[in-house]
Amino acid sequence: MSHHCTDDRRSGRDGKLAGQPTGFITDAVAIVATLDTKGPEASYLADLIEACGRKTVLIDVGTKIDDGDKQADTKAPAELLKQIAESTRAKVGDLLRSATISAIVGVAGGKGSAVFAEVVSDLPYGFPKLLVSSARPALLAELATHNDIILYPTLVDLFGINVFTRRVLENAGRAVAAMRYASIKPGRDKKIVAITAFGVTTPAVNQCATRLADGGLDAIVFPANGAGGRKMEQLIAAGEFDAVIDLTTTELADEIVGGTASAGPDRLKAASKQGIPQVIAPGAVDMVNFGLPSSVPDRFRGRRFHAHTPYTTLMRTTACENASIGRLTAERLSRAKGPTIVLWPAKGVSDYDRQGGIFHDPEADKAWLAAVKADLPAHVMVRDLNCHINDGEFAEAAAAWVLEQLTQGDSSDADV
Repeated sequence: MSHHCTDDRRSGRDGKLAGQPTGFITDAVAIVATLDTKGPEASYLADLIEACGRKTVLIDVGTKIDDGDKQADTKAPAELLKQIAESTRAKVGDLLRSATISAIVGVAGGKGSAVFAEVVSDLPYGFPKLLVSSARPALLAELATHNDIILYPTLVDLFGINVFTRRVLENAGRAVAAMRYASIKPGRDKKIVAITAFGVTTPAVNQCATRLADGGLDAIVFPANGAGGRKMEQLIAAGEFDAVIDLTTTELADEIVGGTASAGPDRLKAASKQGIPQVIAPGAVDMVNFGLPSSVPDRFRGRRFHAHTPYTTLMRTTACENASIGRLTAERLSRAKGPTIVLWPAKGVSDYDRQGGIFHDPEADKAWLAAVKADLPAHVMVRDLNCHINDGEFAEAAAAWVLEQLTQGDSSDADV
């Protein structure tokens, strides 16, 4: 059967790059495609890339069953696709570790796009991953929430080479031919802190980043929009950060209530497992995210809403929901192996949650704090601050605590 991966340049038969010596070839572009359905497109793309001076490695993820393969024939489609993705992901990992490839491109429809996303899921952040796809936009949007894939929607179906697909493939081929992954050398000049942000917590994030920079640290900011939190957790688990200021934990609200910005069940876990210092705050837990007003489920009729943009509808969380978010926060922080502190902004958790603001509801906010304090283990500190989350006092407390942890109590850092 043909559902296997190969470094064959064309047909998937002789196990080497066409026109090149047998063995690994450095600095090539990997092309992932189902040769039983996208063979002409893959071949055309390979010619374009090689015309630009790059070598190619063709990886077949087709599901065509060869005659006599009874075992494969009995497998459910989803099981077969999972098997293909797993074996191909391992092969691509080997190609990366051997420095054979420095970029990867996929040519696919719906199923192939899903397989490509799994294949590249272990590749480093920043490794060039380009997907030429005729899949539905909703699927492509979902893939973008899991990885830094560069998406190239074809809009027309991929049925051979024609006047439209030729334009798409030529652009994609030239683009990926110009992309090369350069891994960061071991060691770095500064320690790095991850920070979570939302539009309604931006002032606090800006102040934290400035304070950290003044203290000699780098800050990497992640939007707390589901995709951002998911990627931050992955990078923390990969050892990319020395500390976290998880100032905007709003994604937990979406996880609990059912909004569109959930980062999934692994949110707020990686820093605890890694044992790195972490500051936790209830930034924007006063809101749940939806799209257009028409996208809000009927069960939420009568709730308090705000049109953040024409395409983003925010819903105010209730005291009951905030208590659930607080319990989830405490449960996940209970596993913390490293220094951990929860900072509470008594005067509001977002720009919309302040005196006179559209989401101002101190009692609902306090339900979060009460639940956290009730369930949090003794080794995790909670500090109440009589300020708003976007006040300078709050950002100073968060940044100074991290600076103290990472500089081992250097006297130049403020005592919090």
